[in-house]
Amino acid sequence: MKVAILGGTGKFGTALTRRLASTDDVVIGSRDAERARAAAAELGVRGASNEDAVDGVELVVLAVDASAALDTARALRAAIGTTPVLSVASELTVKGERSLAERVADELDAPVSAGLHTVAASTIGEEQDALVCGDDDDAKALALELAGRAVAGRAIDAGKLRNARALEGLTGVIVAVNKRYKAHAGIRLTGV
Repeated sequence: MKVAILGGTGKFGTALTRRLASTDDVVIGSRDAERARAAAAELGVRGASNEDAVDGVELVVLAVDASAALDTARALRAAIGTTPVLSVASELTVKGERSLAERVADELDAPVSAGLHTVAASTIGEEQDALVCGDDDDAKALALELAGRAVAGRAIDAGKLRNARALEGLTGVIVAVNKRYKAHAGIRLTGV
C-alpha cells in the first residue's frame, strides 16, 4: 500500500513508519520538508512536505498532534482531495460531543476513518488489537489493512465513525493505566 504519514517526524509517526517500511511504500510528511527528508533518510523511506507527501497515495495517516489535526486537515483539503484518511490523534480532554475524527472529516472531502487510538508509539508491533471505525467501507478497509500491520494482534472493525469518540476516549484511559502501573498496556478483545 502507498501510504503518507503526516506527522511522520513525531514519536507515533516515526514508530508507525518503522513498522510499515518493510511492507508498504511509505512517505512521511511534515510542515518542514527538510525535517521530513532528514527523518525519512534515517528510516529508509521518502520524506516531503505534507502537501507533496499526500500526492498519489492510497491512504493518508493523520498522525499529527491533536492540537494540529484540524488546521492540518483544513490546510491540506485540496491536496488530499478524496484520498481516504486515517485519523489517529486523540484529545485527552473532552471538547464537545463530536470526536476529533468527525471534526477532521468536516474539514475534508475525503472519507475519514479513526483508529489506532489504543496503540502507543512504544507498543506498535506488539500483541494487541487495533480498533478502527468509519462510515466509508472502502476507506475503512484500507485503514483496517494498515492497522493489521501496525500490531501483532488483530485489526477490528469498531463500527461507524461516530464511535470514534469512544475510541479516542480510550486513549486517556490507557495513558492513565500506563502511568499508574508504569506499564505499556494495550487492548486485546476477547470473544471476537
